[in-house]
Amino acid sequence: MKTALFPGSFDPLTKAHVDIVKRSVELFDKLYIGVGVNSSKKGLLSVEQREQMIRAVFEHDERIHVIAYEGLTVDFCKSIGAAYMIRGIRTVSDFEYEKAIAQMNHSLAPDIESIFIVSKPGYSSISSTIVREIIRYNGDVSQFIPKEALPYL
Repeated sequence: MKTALFPGSFDPLTKAHVDIVKRSVELFDKLYIGVGVNSSKKGLLSVEQREQMIRAVFEHDERIHVIAYEGLTVDFCKSIGAAYMIRGIRTVSDFEYEKAIAQMNHSLAPDIESIFIVSKPGYSSISSTIVREIIRYNGDVSQFIPKEALPYL
């Protein structure tokens, strides 16, 4: 069974994230969406709210599992039996950042392969950071967020 992890903060989940999940789930038997817990970051949503939001979006696909984790992502991959880690790439700067992380992860766990999925052009400008900023100033984020996620904001 091919198992992959798509890790991230997902604060909040965006349509760009959903696109990466939908395109990558077809490549694997099981896809975990790992909500990373970062104690040094003050999030918009709690980890529990993010898990619930993601489950609401993907509740009809039994191949997708949502779980929070803390610590090194490669250690979490090992704990769930994931041999692949999915990373979304929007821009050249994303690629440089993700390449460095993938190389470090490979040094730590050579048996876990990083797979980059390039975002569709229409989603390349959508980031959780920008969406959080729009929310902070009471802007309308409905075009950037899946409709199932809107009640969590």
